[in-house]
Amino acid sequence: MIFDFFSYKVKIRDNEFITPDGKKYPNTAAISFFDKNRKELSYVELGYTDANNLYELIKKGEIINLDYCYVEEFSLSKYRQINNLEKEELVTIKAFTAKNSVFDAIELTDFSFGVFQDGNVSFQNAGFIHGRVSFSSSVFEDGKVNFNSCIFKNGNLNFNDTNFGHGGVNLKNSVIGDGNKDFQYAYFGNGDVLFANTVFGDGDISFINANFGNGDVSFKVAIIGNGKIDFHYATFGEGDISFERTEFGAGRVDFRTVEFGNGKINFNRAEFKNGDVSFDESEMLEGKLSFKNANIGDGDFSFQNSQFPKTEVSFEKALFGAGVVSFYNTSFSSLSLKSCQLNNYFDLRVSEASLLDLSDIVVRDIIDLTPHDSNVKIKEINFSGMRLLGRIYIDWRANNIKQLIYCQQNTSLWMKAEQFRTLKQNFNATGRYDDEDLAYIEFKRNESLAILNDGIKENKNSAIWHYPVYWFKLWVFDKMGLYATSPMRVLVSVVFTYLALVVIQFILPFIFNTNINCIAQDASLWTKFTDTAYFSAITYLTIGYGDCSPVGVLRFVAGIEGFIGVFMMAYFTVAFARKVLR
Repeated sequence: MIFDFFSYKVKIRDNEFITPDGKKYPNTAAISFFDKNRKELSYVELGYTDANNLYELIKKGEIINLDYCYVEEFSLSKYRQINNLEKEELVTIKAFTAKNSVFDAIELTDFSFGVFQDGNVSFQNAGFIHGRVSFSSSVFEDGKVNFNSCIFKNGNLNFNDTNFGHGGVNLKNSVIGDGNKDFQYAYFGNGDVLFANTVFGDGDISFINANFGNGDVSFKVAIIGNGKIDFHYATFGEGDISFERTEFGAGRVDFRTVEFGNGKINFNRAEFKNGDVSFDESEMLEGKLSFKNANIGDGDFSFQNSQFPKTEVSFEKALFGAGVVSFYNTSFSSLSLKSCQLNNYFDLRVSEASLLDLSDIVVRDIIDLTPHDSNVKIKEINFSGMRLLGRIYIDWRANNIKQLIYCQQNTSLWMKAEQFRTLKQNFNATGRYDDEDLAYIEFKRNESLAILNDGIKENKNSAIWHYPVYWFKLWVFDKMGLYATSPMRVLVSVVFTYLALVVIQFILPFIFNTNINCIAQDASLWTKFTDTAYFSAITYLTIGYGDCSPVGVLRFVAGIEGFIGVFMMAYFTVAFARKVLR
């Protein structure tokens, strides 16, 4: 049976119809399906049974077998009316099957408040070719419920408050037309729930307060039309949930306050168009939630105030559109945005996460990690390979950046250095110059250590010169001036270097045959010390009045001191000017 027909015609013939399983009907329903131009698209013959005959069978408690039948204007509401029952009184239907059947109604095919007993219930390959369909408040007691490959031409489908039992529900490969699909308060038991490859036409789909039990739930490769799909307050058990390669329409996708269980949740390669997507205030005990290679679309995407404390969440290689993305005040075991393109504002002020993986991402707008009204508790963060075209709002101390990067287990020194360099440039662009200095220091420290390790690894004998070079840079560039980021430290280093040189030049005349010609040999120790300090000062500062000059070994010391003095004063000037000019 085809779905895309424009009109149809049913003719009841007097000739007998025999079903493939041998059941005989006195009349045959000949059904023709047409396109807009009245061209016949399909033709089917089925056994014809009158609805009143079915009501009698139901009343007698007999088995209902409608396989290969055409059923017109079936309504349990009418059955209750005929038998003087209450409007919501349950009606028992035994061993129901309607495979390859066709249901036709002007307004409504009504199975509401029906109780399906004695095994599996099957509507496989059935077609509901006209009118709304309702299974509201129905109960499927024992076996599987099979709507595989069904056609619901009128998309107004009501499974509100339906109890599917524990046998599983199968709507796989079904086609549902435009209209509202209502599964509010439905109970799906502990069996598997299959909407895989199902086509939902335009219109709202509601699973509000639905309970999916512990079975697997699959919307894999489903196509959802334009309209809101709402899982608000729904509950999932321990089974896996799959929306892999599902195509969502332009309406809102709402998973707010949903309780997810312990299974894996798969949105890999799913496509969200321009509707907003919300997982706000949802919960998941533990497991994995994956959006790998998903296309998020241009709507807002939000996980605000959700609780996934033991859940690994991955958006690896997902493509985000122009909407705002927010993970504000959400807890994760880990959150990975690896290799994503972040095209708009991202609020990553999570409440808690063991790992935030931002490696290999492209940032085109703003990432916000700065704590606002609560702490951002992240144990490890990875910026390696980031291409920063936008800005990161992050605080060196409040976010504890140094520890976040140094606790990385799987990144090299070069990768850590590159992350600090990226942050250094970011802090410069955002005007956080003190944080820029701190990031620059860590960048240079990791770079120096990486150069040392790589040099020794390449040639062990090169340690003879690699270590002295490393120690020189460590002492002069790092310890003495923090890579020219601290004028005060450089000034303190200037003073201590000068005093060290004074002591050296004061002691040397007692060891070697050397002296300063302006110091009398019979002068007191204090006078000798102060005069040595004077000589050292004019040498250190390259003043050179000419009243004092070294003799002997001190000439070499004085030459070295002059170079050190020039270097240290230049070092101080650079560090001071760098601070002032910014």
